[in-house]
Amino acid sequence: MADFFSLCSGNTVTSPPYPQPTLRQTLFQVAGVVLFIALVAWAVRGSDFALGKLVIGLPRMAEFFSRMVPPDVEVATTVLQATAETIQIAFLGTVLSAIGSLFLGVLAATNLTPTWVHQPIKWLLSILRAIPMILLALIFVSTVGLGPFPGVLAVAFHSTGMLGKFYAEAFENARRGPIEALDSAGATWWQRIRFGVFTQVAPDLARDTLFRFELNFRDSLVLGLVGAGGIGFYIQLYIRAFQYDRVATLTIVVLLMVVLVEQISVAVRSQLR
Repeated sequence: MADFFSLCSGNTVTSPPYPQPTLRQTLFQVAGVVLFIALVAWAVRGSDFALGKLVIGLPRMAEFFSRMVPPDVEVATTVLQATAETIQIAFLGTVLSAIGSLFLGVLAATNLTPTWVHQPIKWLLSILRAIPMILLALIFVSTVGLGPFPGVLAVAFHSTGMLGKFYAEAFENARRGPIEALDSAGATWWQRIRFGVFTQVAPDLARDTLFRFELNFRDSLVLGLVGAGGIGFYIQLYIRAFQYDRVATLTIVVLLMVVLVEQISVAVRSQLR
C-alpha cells in the first residue's frame, strides 16, 4: 500500500538490489557446468552413442515389426493364463513386502527406535534395494525351481527394501504432538505407534504400497525370462521359436494391462489424498 501511494505522489520506489554472487560461488557454478558437460561427453563416448546407427537400422526395425502382423489370437487362453499369473506374482509379492516393510519400517524409524536398532535395519533395507530383482529371481529359481513361486519371492524381497525405506520416512515425518501426548499419558511403545503414528501416516503407507504394486507388475513381466513364470516366460519362449505373431498378442495384452493397472492405482491414490 505504501508503494502505491508513493507511485501516486510521483516518488520512485526502488526495490532492494539482488545479492550478487561471490567469486567463489561463480567459480563453483562454472565448474559444475563444465563437469556436467564433461560427464555427458564421457557417457556419449563410452556408450558408443550414434544416432546414425539408429537411422540406418530403422528398416530392420520395420522388418521386425512386420513379422508381428497380424497378431495370433489363437493363443488367447495362454495369454489370459499368463496375465493372471503375472498379476498374482505382483500382488502376492507386494502383500508380503508390505507386511515385512511395516515391521522393518518401524524399526528403521529414527524417532521410534535407538540408533543401535534403526541403523542396522537401514543398512539391511539398502542391501535389499541394491540387489537387482532379476538376480533375486535367478537365486530363487535355483533354490525352489521354475514357476511363479520364485517370482513372488523375488518381488517380495526387492520391494521390501524400497517400501521399508518409504514406511520409515513416513513414520519419521509423523507429528510429535500426538506421540508426546500418549507418552505423557503412560502409553506403551506399541500404543504410541498404533494410535500416535499409524493414524497419521496410514494414507501415505497406502499410496506407497499401491505405487509399488504398479512397479511390481511391470517388473514381473521380465521375471519370466529367467523361468520365474508370468507373461515374460511365454514372450521369451515364442521369441526363441520365431513366433512373432504370438509375441505381438502378448505385447498388446501387456500394454493394455500396464495402462489399466496404472489408471486404477492413480485413481485409488487420488482418493487417499
